[in-house]
Amino acid sequence: MLNDAVGFDKVYIACGYTDLRRGIDGLAALVQNTFKLDPFGNTLFLFCGKRTDRIKGLVWEGDGFVMLYKRLASGRFQWPRDENEARDLTPQQFRWLMEGLAIEQKKAVKHTDPKNVA
Repeated sequence: MLNDAVGFDKVYIACGYTDLRRGIDGLAALVQNTFKLDPFGNTLFLFCGKRTDRIKGLVWEGDGFVMLYKRLASGRFQWPRDENEARDLTPQQFRWLMEGLAIEQKKAVKHTDPKNVA
């Protein structure tokens, strides 16, 4: 389920460190109070603690929350630690994250708005 985010309207990651001892209520409160986002949409929220080999996900299913937990057998997630914000990921960035890559690839071709092409 966490390798493919198809079906979600948005995917957000909580940059920085999150205490993964938090449960559903604590993570939903973090989404609402700290990030000022609505946890009740068709949105996947991802959190990572200091150990970068595990993440938690939170998603509302219409009648309740589902909390997902993923621990890698080997390797680490390249989690952005520089800010305390929720960052909206593109589908490509989500795939990179799940593959153990950084969400900002320096050599990736950036999409260009046709209005800005000379």
